[in-house]
Amino acid sequence: MSIETETELEGLRRAGHVVALVLRAMREAVREGITTLELDDVAARVMAEHGARPAPRMIYGFPGSTCISVNDEAVHGIPGPRRLEKGDVVTLDATVELDGYYADAAITVGVPPVSDVARRLMVAAEAAFHAGAHAARAGGRLSAVGAAVEKEVERRGFRVLRELCGHGIGRAIHEEPSVINHGLAGNHRLLTNGLVIALEPVIAASTRRTRETGDGWTISTADGSISAHFEHTLVVTRGKPLLLTAA
Repeated sequence: MSIETETELEGLRRAGHVVALVLRAMREAVREGITTLELDDVAARVMAEHGARPAPRMIYGFPGSTCISVNDEAVHGIPGPRRLEKGDVVTLDATVELDGYYADAAITVGVPPVSDVARRLMVAAEAAFHAGAHAARAGGRLSAVGAAVEKEVERRGFRVLRELCGHGIGRAIHEEPSVINHGLAGNHRLLTNGLVIALEPVIAASTRRTRETGDGWTISTADGSISAHFEHTLVVTRGKPLLLTAA
């Protein structure tokens, strides 16, 4: 989607605001002993209070209102009876639909006390997002965004999970273009003013590869190392991008 009117921008801002509220409520609820299903219930209540719907459930039949991935689970973790423990690294990923507009964001938080590696990995995921966002300027190349993400991740001693990427978003949950988190050779697509994307570095402590688990949804790191994920929906401009899902 490319923003063409103020009405479209306002619709996306409203959806993004709900995502921000969902993630804030979930972050505040993270603690030792809570189940991932209980965290998902927190998200479902916030969505319902604002008239929004969980997009992955609505579009794909995902068995939860949000994706909650723990430790080596990179994306698409199913909420359930698992209780969080001290030291866990937890990714909270929320995508909502509101009045025909979609917004998507993710954060990774720890259950104290977390290891030094976990702390640095979470910081690296957020820093990689900001590096990519800085490169996301109208007239620039999409490949420059991925190259900036990977450079920041590897500078900090970690790895991008190369089989996972961001995407366009706006009037559907997943749209073109794919937003690769590394400098893919030959990816010369130009970024245009008003383009809406979900930029989402998904990284791991020691591998670039993933594996599918037996539940049909969850994707984990290939070597069992911990993962972190940081994402916002943004609008590309000629200057600093507009972050629609930031608090």
